[in-house]
Amino acid sequence: MADLILHHHDPSPFAEKIRLVFGLKGLSWSSVQLPMVMPRPALMPLTGGYRKVPVLQAGADIYCDTRLIARELERRHPEPSLFPGGSAGLAMALGAWSDRSFFDPGAGLSMGLNKSLIPTEVIEDRKGFFNFMDFDRLEQDIPHLYTQLRANLVLVESMLEDGRAYLLGDRPGWADVNAYFPVWMARGNIGDAARLLEPFAALRAWEQRMQGIGQGHRSELEASAALDAARAAEPLPPAGVLADDPLGLAAGAQVSVTPDDYGRIPVEGELVTLNESEVAIRRHTTETGDVIVHFPRAGYRIIEAA
Repeated sequence: MADLILHHHDPSPFAEKIRLVFGLKGLSWSSVQLPMVMPRPALMPLTGGYRKVPVLQAGADIYCDTRLIARELERRHPEPSLFPGGSAGLAMALGAWSDRSFFDPGAGLSMGLNKSLIPTEVIEDRKGFFNFMDFDRLEQDIPHLYTQLRANLVLVESMLEDGRAYLLGDRPGWADVNAYFPVWMARGNIGDAARLLEPFAALRAWEQRMQGIGQGHRSELEASAALDAARAAEPLPPAGVLADDPLGLAAGAQVSVTPDDYGRIPVEGELVTLNESEVAIRRHTTETGDVIVHFPRAGYRIIEAA
């Protein structure tokens, strides 16, 4: 089985989700550090321009979006499970809450409270990326953003105040990862995070347990070595295209795949997988040879390439 390579940068809260999965499963993985802003020339041959972080590479297979990355890691390394007690559906559904309702106000506070300290190039990059954030109003919106973040902290506290160790019982899983990463972001970027979190005793105890999971066994890797690994590997056999898919696309069609929330940069390639949970396209570059880039089906728009 191909080695796991995570393309990320350490401050990324979404990358922290996958680093925590590595810890939960006790996995060994290689870290390729990315610039915080575009362009990312060493990643482009692998993804075709996908804008979000992180990206998981396993040989010549490239997995985008933390939801799909989590499912792929579960497939490859099923124990201990990210979905204890058959919680996959609920845990994945909670991602829609945490990735937007919980993350958005935390991201707004992280930018708004630190705007004068953030390099101009990062601000300009995020203006084009975070289409849900009004950068001209960030500082005025700080009180509102605090209310929204606190409302979500209350939800997590309410899940834990009966004494359970983790959100869905006595074992940690993807539901906990989803709820934890905005708290991790707040700790690192909101100056008064300690005061903000003080009323939530059960959440803070759970936060300590989540921190104790760690990040697995990490080693650093040069970006050029990741490209070499892709070129030396063969992609996994594709899963094929559903004949009754509503889009009516056929295997081999040239398509464009684009996130439908933010970071809306299309990636084009040859359609090889299309089903209820995944879309994957084959791409070729001189740096990597053939690679297959995988996306979750939910949250992505797929159209025939012009």
